[in-house]
Amino acid sequence: MAKKFIDIMDTTFRDGFQSVFGARVLMNDFLPAVSAAKEAGINHFEFGGGARFQSLYFYLNEDAFTMMDKFREAAGKDANLQTLSRGVNTVTLDTGSRELIDMHAKLFAKHGTTTIRNFDALNDVKNLEYSAQRIKHHGLKHEVVVTMMDLPPNCVGAHDAEFYEKCLREILDSGIEFDSVCFKDASGTSSPEKVYQTIKMARRLLGDNVHLRLHTHETAGVSIACYLAALEAGADGIDLAASPVSGGTSQPDILTMLHAVKGKDYDLGGLEVDKILKYEDVLHDCLKDYFMPPEATQVSPLIPFSPMPGGALTANTQMMRDNNILDKFPAVIKAMREVVEKGGYGTSVTPVSQFYFQQAFNNVMFGPWKKIAEGYGKMVLGYFGKTPVTPSADIVELAAKQLNLEPTTAPAIDIADQDETKSIAYTKAILEKEGIEATEENIFIAAACKEKGIAYLKGEGKVMVRKNSDIIKPATKSGSNQFSVTVNGHNYNVEVADGFDNFTLKSITPAKESNQPKDEPKAVSSTGASNEITATMSAGVFKILVNIGDSVKAGQTVVILEAMKMEIPIEAGCDGEVEEILISQGQTVEDGQLLVKLK
Repeated sequence: MAKKFIDIMDTTFRDGFQSVFGARVLMNDFLPAVSAAKEAGINHFEFGGGARFQSLYFYLNEDAFTMMDKFREAAGKDANLQTLSRGVNTVTLDTGSRELIDMHAKLFAKHGTTTIRNFDALNDVKNLEYSAQRIKHHGLKHEVVVTMMDLPPNCVGAHDAEFYEKCLREILDSGIEFDSVCFKDASGTSSPEKVYQTIKMARRLLGDNVHLRLHTHETAGVSIACYLAALEAGADGIDLAASPVSGGTSQPDILTMLHAVKGKDYDLGGLEVDKILKYEDVLHDCLKDYFMPPEATQVSPLIPFSPMPGGALTANTQMMRDNNILDKFPAVIKAMREVVEKGGYGTSVTPVSQFYFQQAFNNVMFGPWKKIAEGYGKMVLGYFGKTPVTPSADIVELAAKQLNLEPTTAPAIDIADQDETKSIAYTKAILEKEGIEATEENIFIAAACKEKGIAYLKGEGKVMVRKNSDIIKPATKSGSNQFSVTVNGHNYNVEVADGFDNFTLKSITPAKESNQPKDEPKAVSSTGASNEITATMSAGVFKILVNIGDSVKAGQTVVILEAMKMEIPIEAGCDGEVEEILISQGQTVEDGQLLVKLK
């Protein structure tokens, strides 16, 4: 009897890169590995979408559409190239209008995509209907998704097999056209037994002819057991990655899964161990200079209590490294549990996972529930669709008050269509004002990436990749054997003694820093009526709203910082006239650093 063929999608170049490097891997560095994967017999790749759209403009100064074209060249014309889309959000954190949702499908079809995996983090089927129509309209295969996770202990009402059956029945009743079905657990927190019961249920409802897949991560340490449970229940496909971007926060390694099914009646994509070993050797060489975040290689026992997706975890820790606040990460993860419990049980996958993390971050940095993150607040108020259960009433009330918004039950896509800033005409006008050609690609880049997209199109983008050669680097030399070095953003004074053919380390001491981060950031930007306006936390300078000589009023926002994909307004503490601006747009500042002086 022949073994059952199991389709393997290689997630290395999308979810693997996102889960390990926060999506920050340069195109020319990894393309040789795509060719090696093809030679190894892999013909199904996840190659774009998700965070591997915005991140190229935010951190790599690369064009996602060019990357997709070159990937298609390397993978060959017959490869199934798949992208990830967030329903009405497509590849952004915000809801798109119908115009932009259609443009997303059209452009991704134009640039080499075969299949779009399409999910909604709230499992609100209304958020899948229009995007599904446009995916099929533009000739693409549509893989519809039910999103999964486990809830923190003692939480009930969603995310069990019965809930997933309800979601799948709603998809079937809606008439959404699809080519395959995926159950997607971005945090890897579902138990093997729940996976088994869920896939068994789906196979019963779908029949034997619908392609059925499971996607999970290794973050909680149960991914191999979950994949085996899914295969036993009747799944036709699973997602795997190649070392060094496998395991930990990413998908299980191809070789590990090949080992796990030895002696079982499954043929994993026709793949052979020796060929995969050669492919992984090439990939290791391509990525040898990239800094491997230690958290990307770990299995965390805390994740089932605070379900942070692997694809978001390292993106967030990389941003925290950029802002010198990585020491706050354990507290933020711990705080996330309450945020999930009170937020309506949306699945912890982008954009909801980012909303959870941003609110937990605010609860740690500014005090519990003192500052409602915009995305989290809009979610509990209904602006992204219907949450699986009703959010806590006290949090809804806080969000409404702080964001000055009323709760809504209107479809998210209708709300977006009423927003002029989400129209193609609005974005075209911005491009014309900036002297940028209004191609469909440029319109979508600007609409999806806002100011950072415009900066890229104007040639002002920055490359922010963490490579080992950049992490420890000499900054200055102050004497024959005394150096100042920077390690992970911290300065040290190092003295060495000459030897015959080498150096001997004599001493290493932390350098004095003028703006040490404070343990408890203030919720306002200046102390009392001070004429010195300072940063409330380590962040990047997003916008400067005043000029020298401007008159400002107490409470007026003068600078907007950006951290963790959030805008942080910095207000004047008193009336005055702008005497000095000590920062520039794009600069990284530390907590307490002087930004603007008034007189």
